[in-house]
Amino acid sequence: MPAMSPTLMFSLMLFALAMSITPGPNNLMLAASGLNFGFRRTIPHMLGVSVGVMLMVLAVGLGLGAVFATYPAVYAVLRYGGAAYLLYLAWRIATAGAPGAAGRAARPFTFMQAAAFQWVNPKAWIMVVGAIATYTPQNGFFANLLMVMLLFGVVNLPSISLWVYAGSALRHALRTPRAVRIFNLTMAVLLAASLYPTLRELPVG
Repeated sequence: MPAMSPTLMFSLMLFALAMSITPGPNNLMLAASGLNFGFRRTIPHMLGVSVGVMLMVLAVGLGLGAVFATYPAVYAVLRYGGAAYLLYLAWRIATAGAPGAAGRAARPFTFMQAAAFQWVNPKAWIMVVGAIATYTPQNGFFANLLMVMLLFGVVNLPSISLWVYAGSALRHALRTPRAVRIFNLTMAVLLAASLYPTLRELPVG
């Protein structure tokens, strides 16, 4: 069974790095979580993102993308429902209290919440569909798909952990409730702005 070439693997890893480490809904939420809850409490969120992306690669590669292409209304519901959910999350971040404060926003994302979130994350769709369409050879497709999934996991987790670390490091710099509110409001505005891809038609197969 033909294997993915080293050159293609390297190109895929660069693609995964660029998509994983640049700003987007996941990283903005992780930075905010790092600030509000600390690195350790954000680990389940971080792991959920990586595992969720890996499972999404597998599911889309095995034919879910074709289902959405056949039934575009289903994809439209998912996409715009996801946009509404992102706006809700932006509101939650904007109204979060100071680190350690009790209240409705006093819990970070769980592993399952973070994994499920990938299905309504526009950037995750762009990343996964791009990887399958561009970097997954048809010869020996299933083995290559598993390699794509594995490489995404290897690259994604360290990349997103930098955002959690940056957020948690700011806990020591942003010592006043006002500074924390400004940070959270900035992250919320950026998260809402990241919805721009939903205004364009995204390929699904």
